[in-house]
Amino acid sequence: MATDGAGTARSFAIILIVHLAVLVLWQVLVDAFHVPKFILPSPLATVQTLGTASYAWGANTLVTAIEILGGFALGAFVGVTLAVIFSWAPLLSLVLLPLFVTLNMIPKVALGPLFIVWFSYGIVPNILIAFSICFFPILLTTARGLREVEPDLLDLVKSLRGSRWTLFRKIQLPGSLPYVFSGMKVGAILAVAGAIVGEFIASERGLGYLMIQVQSSLDTPAMVMAVVLLTLLGVALYGLVLALERTFVVGDARQT
Repeated sequence: MATDGAGTARSFAIILIVHLAVLVLWQVLVDAFHVPKFILPSPLATVQTLGTASYAWGANTLVTAIEILGGFALGAFVGVTLAVIFSWAPLLSLVLLPLFVTLNMIPKVALGPLFIVWFSYGIVPNILIAFSICFFPILLTTARGLREVEPDLLDLVKSLRGSRWTLFRKIQLPGSLPYVFSGMKVGAILAVAGAIVGEFIASERGLGYLMIQVQSSLDTPAMVMAVVLLTLLGVALYGLVLALERTFVVGDARQT
């Protein structure tokens, strides 16, 4: 346990040092070559935009965070639920899964105007766009995980007259968790993209909306700051998924 903790701390330190080195190099190069602020602002110039009250960073970041988290949570719930249903009803999987594949091929940018017509402006259509982008990888990876459980274990539980629920709870679910979290990590990344797509198309709040507003005045520092905040939101959601994975997958493996 101590070795694992030291290894984790060392990895985190290396990651932090690399990121800090990139920021320092960015600042040095911008200052050395006198790059105009509207082309590429320095990290210090970017951070200074946080003091501009008219940008309402807190409120806009909160709106985007709600859209990302809402779309991801809905995508994870629907994706895992459908995968479980498909594992219990192969005929239903044969009928519906190809349809989901086809629907997933639709460019989500093209769905944006339709969502606005159907649900008007606001957080809800952006949540739905984020959901439409992130749920499919979760569905596919979870369905694969449920299919790839060892047949011998399934036969053993069936020979002991275990119920379908017992089979799922004791064998299929634990065996599929690595696949579930793999899909969720991909979904976390896509949820950020989905929320921003919605805000770019039509929105009245959020970081994407703010980027569109400051673009006309060539306020590049504010645009870069919005990108940084979006990145931090994505990293936070990805870190949450990693923490859950360590709890439910790595933790279970250590107990066994």
